[in-house]
Amino acid sequence: MSTETATGILLTPVAAEKVASLLAQEGRDDLKLRVAVQPGGCSGLRYQLYFDDRALDGDAVVEFGSVKVVTDKMSTPYLMGATIDFVDTIQKQGFTIDNPNAQGSCACGDSFN
Repeated sequence: MSTETATGILLTPVAAEKVASLLAQEGRDDLKLRVAVQPGGCSGLRYQLYFDDRALDGDAVVEFGSVKVVTDKMSTPYLMGATIDFVDTIQKQGFTIDNPNAQGSCACGDSFN
């Protein structure tokens, strides 16, 4: 059971398990899941999720079991209250972000405003 953290991001148990599995495949214990918001996409902003070994000034790091999630100081306000999940269905497979701060999104679902 995960709870909301100081950064406001929630990583569901299913997503945490998938991230841990992917990290195990990488064979490195120094990587963290970085969640960032970058300019781009048809709605103005897009999410980036990737493994990172860097520590940037102002980073917020939160642990969900063995998984460390890091956000930079510019992305954190956009991600307050966001829930990251992993879905594996016939229609879709991958990480999803449910963000209460997003006022709208594009038709493809890859960006938000």
